[in-house]
Order: sequence, then C-alpha cells, then structure tokens
Amino acid sequence: VILLVFIVGVPLLPLLISWDWGWWEAWAYALVNILGFAASRALANRESPDLLVERGKFLQHENPEPWDKTLSPLMGLAGGLIPLIAGLDARFGSGVSLPLGVRLAALGLLIAGYVLGSYALIANRYFSGMVRIQSDRGHQVVTSGPYRWMRHPGYAGGLLSYLVTPFLLESLWSFVPVVVITIILVLRTFLEDRTLKEKLDGYREYAQKVRFRLIPGIW
Repeated sequence: VILLVFIVGVPLLPLLISWDWGWWEAWAYALVNILGFAASRALANRESPDLLVERGKFLQHENPEPWDKTLSPLMGLAGGLIPLIAGLDARFGSGVSLPLGVRLAALGLLIAGYVLGSYALIANRYFSGMVRIQSDRGHQVVTSGPYRWMRHPGYAGGLLSYLVTPFLLESLWSFVPVVVITIILVLRTFLEDRTLKEKLDGYREYAQKVRFRLIPGIW
C-alpha cells in the first residue's frame, strides 16, 4: 500500500489536485516516474535480486548512519511536495506560462536524470535506501557503470530530475521544495562520502581515482 501511494499516487498528484486531465505535461511527468520506476526495478532485480529486498526494508535496518534516519525521510517528503505544490499552482491558477521549447527541454532532462539514476541503481547492488555499511551483504566498492565518472550518480540523476520538474509543470512555487531537497541531497552526499571513506575498504583509493562526487568538473 505504501509503495503504491508513493510510486503511483505521488506522481499523479498534479493531475489529481488540478483535475485537469488534458494537462499533457503532468501526464508525461507521471508516466516517466511510474514507468521509469517499474523498468529500473525490473532490470535491477534481474541483476541483483536481493537489492529490492534491501531497499524494501528502508527504515527497518539495524545499522543505518544516525544522520540518515532524518535526511532520507526528509528527502522523500520534499520530493513529494514538488508535484503536490505544482498541482496546487495549476488548481488555483498561480502557475506560470513557459514556452513549449522550455517544457520539452525539461521533459528531456527529466528523462535523462531518471535514466542516470536508474543506471546507477542497476550497476550498484548495494544501492540501499539508507546509508549504511552492508557487511551482511558483502559490501564492496562499485566502480562500473556511471561510477566510473562520479561517485554518487544516483544522487546526480535525482537532482537533475528535481531541478527541471518546476519547468515542466510550470510551477514557480515548487522551486521551494526543490531548493530544500537540493540542500539535503548535497549534505547527504557529503556525509555519505565521508562515511564510505572511513568505513568501506577500498573507497578512499576509489575516491582518489574518481574525483567528483556529484557534478563532474565541479564537485
């Protein structure tokens, strides 16, 4: 039930709140999120069947990093507020009007962000929903796939998708949770990277080879 609410219900919020069933951008947003989730999990399950079990436990893990007990749920909450506020903007006519080219570019970048995040998920069998050292699963450093270019490609893909959603859904107010989730995501990236350097064998050497955490060429 919880999975259906977050994976199906949240992406449909702009449509459900606005009740504008002809809003193609909201349909595109919902389909990218729902179908992208289904496809990425199916591919991840084929590569690492135990990964979905790991991710399904979420807050039930015994050894997550203490700070992630707060940051991970906050990211989920802020992520859900983006489509909710966009739906309210459309409902009450407080949104903005953007050129079609801007909206199409935002859709393309949304898909690109989802593809990058999904690629990271599929390539990394330790892609848990909580930051923890998975000694029970033989946790090792992953250097394949997008991890050849950046240390946290899953976060990079998510960040890109969050940043372009207000443009696709023409909602200035939804930038408020986008700013919040960006701050949380950058902080979580910093803390996770530090934790892995301290606790995961081989990660410090990997970080010396792959210099950038989140944005290649910048940080």
